[in-house]
Amino acid sequence: MSSLPADYFAVFGISPSLALDLPELQRQFYVLSKQFHPDRFARASAAEQQYALDFTSLLNDAWRVLRDPQARGEYLLKSNGFEAGDSRSNPPPSELLEEVFELNMALEELRHGDGEARGAIASALERFLAMREALDADRDALFVRYDANREPETLRQLRALLNRRRYIENLVRDAQQALS
Repeated sequence: MSSLPADYFAVFGISPSLALDLPELQRQFYVLSKQFHPDRFARASAAEQQYALDFTSLLNDAWRVLRDPQARGEYLLKSNGFEAGDSRSNPPPSELLEEVFELNMALEELRHGDGEARGAIASALERFLAMREALDADRDALFVRYDANREPETLRQLRALLNRRRYIENLVRDAQQALS
């Protein structure tokens, strides 16, 4: 048996890129899942059985990462030597400081029984959802630009955008949890 593919893109037989055809990726996932399903190797050698298990595990990991634009971007960044960063250790983006402060105040007020804070949290959630949508559009444009030019500067811009999006996603999650 041959060795396992070197990266998640190679699992699917595609070159590393960010703007993927997701329906085609999903179709290929199903084809490979069927082709390498461990049950098909029940009568094969122990080495072939192990390869099928290992490939299936790698395929599932690759599918989980490549189908999610945020995870796919972070994976490609890491494979090109760019660490995405950790939103817990990074301060909020400066243009969001006031919004984060207001959300935290409203969350604290809600925890202490002030039902009127729900309106402030709902308004903040709407703003954060709009920010996330705009970031997603910018991310998709950067994906296309990177695939066309493969320039490190595009990856630096993508890293900053993905870090900001992860931060916004945490704010969305916090606001949604408070409202549920």
